[in-house]
Amino acid sequence: MSWLLGRNRQQPTEIGGGADGTDNPEGKTAGERGNDTQLTRAERKAMEAYRFDSSALERAADAAKTLERSKHAREALELSKMQESTRQQEYNTKVKEYEAHIEQAKVEQKRIDHEERRKTLIEETKQQQQRAQYQDQLSRKRYEDQLVQQQRVQEENLRKQEESVQRQEAMRRQTIEHEIEMKEKNRLKLLEHELRAKARVDRENRDINLEKIRLKAQEHRTTVLEGIRTAGSVIGAGAEAMLTDWDKVLTAAGGLSLLALGVYSAKGATGVVSRYVEARIGKPTLVGETSRFAFLDALKHPFNYIKRLRAKPADALQGVVLNPKLEERLRDIAIATKNTRINRGLYRNVLMHGPPGTGKTMFAKKLAEHSGMDFAIMTGGDVAPMGKEGVTAIHKVFDWSQTSRRGLLLFVDEADAFLRKRSSEKISEDLRAALNAFLYRTSEQNPKFMLVLASNTPEQFDYAINDRLDEMVEFTLPGLEERERLLRLYFDKYVLQPAAAGAKRFKLDTFDYGKTCVKMAALCEGMSGREISKLGVAWQAAVYASEDGLLTEKMVLDRCTDAAQQHKQKMAWLSEQERADHKSITGTSGAAKPPLTLTANKL
Repeated sequence: MSWLLGRNRQQPTEIGGGADGTDNPEGKTAGERGNDTQLTRAERKAMEAYRFDSSALERAADAAKTLERSKHAREALELSKMQESTRQQEYNTKVKEYEAHIEQAKVEQKRIDHEERRKTLIEETKQQQQRAQYQDQLSRKRYEDQLVQQQRVQEENLRKQEESVQRQEAMRRQTIEHEIEMKEKNRLKLLEHELRAKARVDRENRDINLEKIRLKAQEHRTTVLEGIRTAGSVIGAGAEAMLTDWDKVLTAAGGLSLLALGVYSAKGATGVVSRYVEARIGKPTLVGETSRFAFLDALKHPFNYIKRLRAKPADALQGVVLNPKLEERLRDIAIATKNTRINRGLYRNVLMHGPPGTGKTMFAKKLAEHSGMDFAIMTGGDVAPMGKEGVTAIHKVFDWSQTSRRGLLLFVDEADAFLRKRSSEKISEDLRAALNAFLYRTSEQNPKFMLVLASNTPEQFDYAINDRLDEMVEFTLPGLEERERLLRLYFDKYVLQPAAAGAKRFKLDTFDYGKTCVKMAALCEGMSGREISKLGVAWQAAVYASEDGLLTEKMVLDRCTDAAQQHKQKMAWLSEQERADHKSITGTSGAAKPPLTLTANKL
């Protein structure tokens, strides 16, 4: 019906419009139009809204009359209604599409909001991590600054203490010198007074003293003359009798010669015997343990002495469980050492380094027994407390080693406590002198003794010590296979053998020992051979503490778990510096490094 009302037709130009295209429906004058032009565009549009065009209604009425007279009026009306309904349906369809677009836009907006929130959370997490890392760096920096400050304070306190000690020593020295000076002055004054008093008394008794002197001189002259006369007569008679009898002359000369020879021979023999007894019977102070039997030891323990003489050289790696490559290397060293002793060659110096409890001392003893040598063990920490006697003790050790007929393997345990760097380490003058004596006695290779050093921190050695090393062998923590072999070894030694021997209160339950050792080997990661050996004693203690004296698999695994927890606790107690040193020694936390063997030329 819109065409009836003229909606789709253009509005005709209003009658009375101006030449410029502006409306003038009321036929206003030029002055009134001038007033209208002063109105704003919005005001004119508002005024046009109230104007009414009656021509459109007239046209609509004419069209309605014409339509009513037409025979297709009903069809036109129906067509108009159908068009209207179709337009309405299209409008509803567009409305629904619009609503669907709106819902889709809402879903998309929610997805975008969720994505934004996720990105925000990720960014916040990153910021928190960065903030935590920054806080950790700040705390580490503060801790390092505190350590540096504490070290400076300690150094300052140590310097002040040294200065105070030096001042006290200077004051004490000045006091002693002053006391000596005063005593000397007092003694001189006392002597002067005594001399003056004596001189005064002598002046007063001069005549009496002169008379006494005359009498004494006269008596002395008479006595001397009589003695000369008597001695001359006796000597003359004796000389005359001796010269007339040549047998007496020869007897006297021979007796004097034998007497002089006996005196000098007894003196020399006494010195030789004392040095020999001291070398053979007396053991040097620094040597803590040795396989050498002295004369007194042979008297005290004759059966042990005979048993050691009859003992045959054993395998150098018997009872020692190590990495296969390391065992091969050590076996070569043992064979070379044995052949060196047999052929009277020059022994090579060896350094064994690695974590504690990895078998360094045990292998040194086995090496000496395998090669047929004696062994002596000394500790580097025993040198510093000896002070000025350290140099003498070092020389005694090496002099004592020269008296061994079988050759001596001198094992210095914890050598880094004694053989420190002279350039960077702060060591006392006595320790420096002892180190110089040690370097002097080891300057050349010797056919009498073999030097074996053991250390957990070989990087602290003086360069001159490194120059004297011919072999360097690194002992590492046992791996999984080595731990299993060690557990089998100690299980047989501490459990199976006592149980088979029928010991009191020691029974063993039935279980698969091999599988149990495999389980324990996995639990004992990072433990040394010494810590694993202590498990055997723990198993025995568990048996003795039980009610029936029966060792079960659960008791064995429980003791192993406790030992592993204690090992972790010990590692947790280490400081950061100690933990770094431990990692540098062991490679990683608990994992054993592959064995490293170098020669002195590659040092």
